Parts: sequence; C-alpha cells; structure tokens
Amino acid sequence: MSSMATSVLTKRKSPLRAVAALAAVVVSAAGLSACVSPIAGNDGRYTTHIGNAPVVSNETPYSNSLRCLGAYARQSLSVRPRIAVGNIADYTGKEEFEGGRRVTQGAALMAMSALDAAGVRLLERFDTSVSELELRYANNRLIGENTGDWRRVTAGSIPGSDYYLVGGITELNYNIRSNGLDASGGDPDPMDPIGRFGIRMYVMDVGLDLRLVDTQTLEVVDVISYQKQIIGREISAGVFDFFNGNIVDISVGERALEPIQLAVRAVVERATLEMVSHLYSVGPEVCASVIAESGDPIGAAHGDVQWGTDSQGDEEHERRDPDRWHDSRDGQIRTALRGRFN
Repeated sequence: MSSMATSVLTKRKSPLRAVAALAAVVVSAAGLSACVSPIAGNDGRYTTHIGNAPVVSNETPYSNSLRCLGAYARQSLSVRPRIAVGNIADYTGKEEFEGGRRVTQGAALMAMSALDAAGVRLLERFDTSVSELELRYANNRLIGENTGDWRRVTAGSIPGSDYYLVGGITELNYNIRSNGLDASGGDPDPMDPIGRFGIRMYVMDVGLDLRLVDTQTLEVVDVISYQKQIIGREISAGVFDFFNGNIVDISVGERALEPIQLAVRAVVERATLEMVSHLYSVGPEVCASVIAESGDPIGAAHGDVQWGTDSQGDEEHERRDPDRWHDSRDGQIRTALRGRFN
C-alpha cells in the first residue's frame, strides 16, 4: 500500500515539475527578449550597448622607455634625425579560417607611433595621396588662398628624410610547445559527487625583421631581428553529483590568449628603441639623465649629433639582452621612470 502511494505521488509531482520547468524557460526567454526589441525605441535603437570600459592608452612594456628616449631627445639634441616609414608588410602568409590575415597589416602605423614617441621627426611617405592631389590642384591654380590668390608651388618646400624604415613580420609559429593536465576523482559510490579539473597551456611566437636605410645613399645602416613568444592557457573545473534525486553538473573555466597584435606592437617598439637609441648614441641609462635634467627647461646642450656612432662597444650583445628597455625588467628604466612617464 505504501509503495502504491509513493508511485501515485511521484506521478502527481511529475506534471508539476514539468510545469515549473516550462515556467522557468518562459521567464528566462521573456527576460532575454526585454534586452532586444523588434521595434525601435524613441532613441532610434533596438537595444543598448553593453560594456563601459573607457578608452585607454595602448601600452606595451616598452612604451615608457620610448617616452623617456623622446624626452631626452627633445631636451638634449639640437638636431634630431628625420625618418620616414615605408612598408612593413606581413610576410607570414597565415590566414584565419573565416578569411583574413592572422597578423595585423598595420605594423607600419605602429612603427610611426613608436618613432614619434622616441622623439624623431617623422616625414610622411606612407600615404601621400592627398598631398599629391593637392599639389596637382595647386599646380593647375585650382586651390585658392584667403587673399583670393592661388596657392603657390614653391620649389624645395618639402624637407627630405635622413633615413627610412622598412621591413616585415616574417614569422608566426603556432603551438611551438604545449602541455596539459586533466584530473577527476570521487567516491566509488555513484551517488557521491565527482570532481574534475583541467589545465592546458600552449606557446606560439611572432618574428619581425626591420632595416634602417640612408635615404641619400641607400646604404642599410642598421638591421635588427626580434621575436616574441605568446602564451595561451585554458583552465576548467567542475563537479557532478546526484542531489536529492536531482542531477547537478557545474563547470567553471577560463580561456586566455596573449594578444597577437599587441605582441607585434611590442616587438616593433623594442626594435624602434634599439635603432633610435643607436642613432642618439645612448642606452637605457639615459632615463636617469632625463630625470636629473627635468628641472632645467633647456636641458643639456649637446649640439649636433653624429648619428650612428656607438661608444659602448658591445652593442650586439646588449641588443640580445631580453631585459633591456623593459620597464619592469630593466633596473635603470624602472628606477628612473618611477611615477614620471606613466
């Protein structure tokens, strides 16, 4: 008799559980539909944007050093080199599965930002289409000035560059090494909870080759090749249990990949630092002198600079130092920049 009553109660509860589950689904769907409406509101939108992160500066561990080098150049050098940036192309040939390139096509723009931060005088040679059109219009006397006269085309009005920077992204190597761990455990009793945990890590790298060319002689005055490793990880954990006759399966996890394009920017900035500091004939220790001279609005007058000279001797060894110019690995940068160029 007792077993029959239990069976009847079970049968009676089953429809109620189904109704409760259906109600939960309906409520969830209604909540989701409230986020998007098929009819535009008074503001002309179907929905509102999510997220409120502000716009921030695009920083790498070498950005502070670039600003430090730029401050030194503006304070201490009466003549700074003029540099133009040519094409810094993607030569990896890697593409996404959905189409499009895997690596940024804007490495030249990253180099321009880095050179400007380092204090050089930039000359536009990457996209001169507007200037060429304006010159053609002015040559035909089609552009007028406020005085009612046409714009004059003056010979020698465009300054020339001392050097130009070219090169390319030459390597993108996937999964050069990976490892992982998966574990699970629990009581042999199937009604007791079972836990599981997993972690995976993998490494890839990106490589860059740049060269600095003397504009007048076409002599390659500096060549540099750098690579940076990029790490990715995946962590997951979960528990499976029968709770009062109900199945409970809870999982949490995290997946992260170091941004590939930010890694390209970091490689470009490190290469720019080495090339420009070579032109200025200085090293990371210059940051201390910038801080020491910051009270003097004029700074030390070094006069004209013989670009490309190097008094330190073992330059190639220094360039291979992974800590050089890094704002958290190079002691000279970290000490000098504390609170100054952030």
